Amino acid sequence: MHVSITQLLIILVIVIVLFGTKKLRNVGSDLGGAIKSFRAAVKEGEDDKKTTEHEGETLDGEITSKKNEKI
Repeated sequence: MHVSITQLLIILVIVIVLFGTKKLRNVGSDLGGAIKSFRAAVKEGEDDKKTTEHEGETLDGEITSKKNEKI
């Protein structure tokens, strides 16, 4: 099922009429902020995982102390 450019333009005009440009601008800004924070959280999680791997600990669901003893 293909959507042509004219159909997309009609949908865009309907959305602008229903919500208005100010509301759409706010939604776009909020969505951009959410994506930015999601990317930052993913990057932070990857950095934490790399740090943990370099310390010799594994993230296998076990809680370990610094001496790698099971608690």
